[in-house]
Amino acid sequence: MKIKVTQIKSANGRKETHKKVLEALGLGRIGKHRVHEDTPNILGMIDKVSYLLKVEPVAE
Repeated sequence: MKIKVTQIKSANGRKETHKKVLEALGLGRIGKHRVHEDTPNILGMIDKVSYLLKVEPVAE
C-alpha cells in the first residue's frame, strides 16, 4: 500500500534530527508532498515528525 505524505508545518526552529527526517522523506517546505510505500522504515520516520505532516492513503 502507498501513502501520501504532505508537510503542513514549517521545520524552522525544530530539532536538527527532525529536519533530516523531513529531508529523507523528500520534503522541505510547506505544501510539498511525496508518495511512499508504507514500509516500517518510512512509518518510523513519519511517526517521528508526525506533528509536521498530513498522511493519507493513496488509492491504487
